[in-house]
Amino acid sequence: MAESGADAGAEDAAPAPAIGTASTRPLAARLAELSGTIVFRIAYLAVFAFLLAPFVVVAGTSLDASGAVVFPPSGVSLRWYDTLLSSPDWIRAARNSLIVAGGTTMVSTTLGVGAALGLRNVDSWPATVVTGIALVPLLVPGVVLGVALLVFFSQLGLQQQIPTIVAAHSLWATPLTFSVMRATFARYDWRLRDAALNLGASRPRAFLEVVVPNVRAGLLAAACIAFVVSLQEFVMSLFLSGRETRTIPVMAWNSLRNSLDPLVSVTSTLLVVAVLLVVLAVGVTAGLERIARDT
Repeated sequence: MAESGADAGAEDAAPAPAIGTASTRPLAARLAELSGTIVFRIAYLAVFAFLLAPFVVVAGTSLDASGAVVFPPSGVSLRWYDTLLSSPDWIRAARNSLIVAGGTTMVSTTLGVGAALGLRNVDSWPATVVTGIALVPLLVPGVVLGVALLVFFSQLGLQQQIPTIVAAHSLWATPLTFSVMRATFARYDWRLRDAALNLGASRPRAFLEVVVPNVRAGLLAAACIAFVVSLQEFVMSLFLSGRETRTIPVMAWNSLRNSLDPLVSVTSTLLVVAVLLVVLAVGVTAGLERIARDT
């Protein structure tokens, strides 16, 4: 009797199975959840493959051994990469693209950081007005900006020069860096900067030694966006560049006007690879999770 009583007590004390666990859920519900997960993953992979397919085609045509742009390639060869590296025009275009992208990154990041800092303590409605004005260049078509800047710089005798292309690219890159840095500064604890000021640090020193290390992810993300925007920008570069200042997109356009040249596939592949390397370097340096959190 004692044992039966103990067993009954143990049964009463045994925890009841949790509602909604795998053991109590109907088989149909589990199958529905599993099928939903599988469908989601298939759709995710399909979208990824759809986005990756153009790059695969372009990269494949750049490796074709023949002189035609065909896919799949009839034979694998690096002859067009060697041709590109031995072409003075393409080398000059690559150098111009890197110079312009680097200059745009510095200018737009500096302006974006300064504007974001300037609006940090501004009331809501003036900040909204300034933010709207700052984003206007993104709403203007590149053709309109290109023609307007061509006329403007021609009046000053500054057409077909690297600084004019940097200024044009900065019109598009600065609103993006400004938006990123506003979001970054909004999440930063400015009491850390105030503590540094109370301890005797100057404002520049407090910014460089206290603020910058804590917003490094946002700074790198803003610089990366500006670099990529400038590297691939074509419309304004077409209006503002000359023979000696052409960038890679403009060279590719001029090449396509004459014939379907495999060198265009080579340069397109290298541009995509360069962008991926930049994004990867920023992700490794700052951390993707921190970039996503801070921006």
